[in-house]
Amino acid sequence: MSTRDVLGDLLAASPSTAAARAARPEVVAQTQAAYDGLFATPQVLPTATLQAFAAIVARWQGSGPLADWHVAQGADPALLGDDLPADSRLRLLVEHLDIVTVAPALGTHEDQHVLAIGGITPDEIVLISQLVAATSHVVRVLAGYAAIDGRTLPEAAAPARTPHTRGREKDLGGRTIGGEQKPIAYTQEQLRWIPWVAAPEEDDLTPEQVDSFAAKATTNSVYFRLLSRVPAVLKARSAIDNAVFLGDHGLPRAERELAAAVASKVNDCIYCASVHARKATFQSKRSDDVDLLLAAELERDADWQPTDVAPLSAGQDERWAAIVDAAAHLSTLRPSLAPAHLDRLRALGVDNAALGDLVDATAFFAWANRLMLTLGEPALPVPATR
Repeated sequence: MSTRDVLGDLLAASPSTAAARAARPEVVAQTQAAYDGLFATPQVLPTATLQAFAAIVARWQGSGPLADWHVAQGADPALLGDDLPADSRLRLLVEHLDIVTVAPALGTHEDQHVLAIGGITPDEIVLISQLVAATSHVVRVLAGYAAIDGRTLPEAAAPARTPHTRGREKDLGGRTIGGEQKPIAYTQEQLRWIPWVAAPEEDDLTPEQVDSFAAKATTNSVYFRLLSRVPAVLKARSAIDNAVFLGDHGLPRAERELAAAVASKVNDCIYCASVHARKATFQSKRSDDVDLLLAAELERDADWQPTDVAPLSAGQDERWAAIVDAAAHLSTLRPSLAPAHLDRLRALGVDNAALGDLVDATAFFAWANRLMLTLGEPALPVPATR
């Protein structure tokens, strides 16, 4: 069984979109495979519930076509109102969904503890996290490719309810749940990541779970073991990651990594920014320019969204400033990328296939950041012993 082709259904056929998509067929195929993994593979929650949850994500993030698409796929209408569900388990799941969707940087270990006390299983937590993150990725693929075509998409109204994270400050306490020292500033240093949700032990992994992240270099990573609780989605996600960021094609790898670091700054993910800032430096040899991006300070609203992304591109050369600006606008909660942002890059010689690479790299980090921020927390490296 396969779901409908979400990208094919929602991206109008046009020469620019067709060329950009055709340049990266593996990204297109694996994005659909992730959706098949969510909605056409048996999960621990009903498909109608998952379709409704995806529609809610699309509404929060302003994608009218995607919200309508999920409703048309059989979303449970009882879950589509503005109020939280009366059922206690569904209410906890929707509260988790709202955090991951709207303000992932404000998620805490206590939020995960509340889910566990309420009887929500680790498999359910990871499933909802992956659903939100994968849908957030598709929202930005659709918005980005529409901008390549010179279009903007019809907006969806956000749910009227208030996320219970609204007005929180980001937790920058000194220690993780295990007592490790946490980073409080952006860095190119190699950090660790500590999960808040139990990951399967290596010896307990099924062959399907092992296969879901076999394409990744860090095969015993606690992060991938945790995500293997939904193996079909993780396998597609691993393939998208490799297809977007590996290989010398289209947009230079340094600039794909730069886009990932920009998205991580917008979403306030210190861990992901450290990884991809380091890779951008390795590929470009422009450590000072990458540090300038990391040092940029963003004012944030009550949902921890930047009120202005302009500081991110300050001080960069013309090309990097245009890339940073486009990636930052695509990464906002309700993507604000406009055709003019991409026309600026076209004037610098960036063709549609390379613009597609920029969209894909940025959109992927709407996915990656949301998982890293809400399923665990970063920690500084273990000090070397003498």
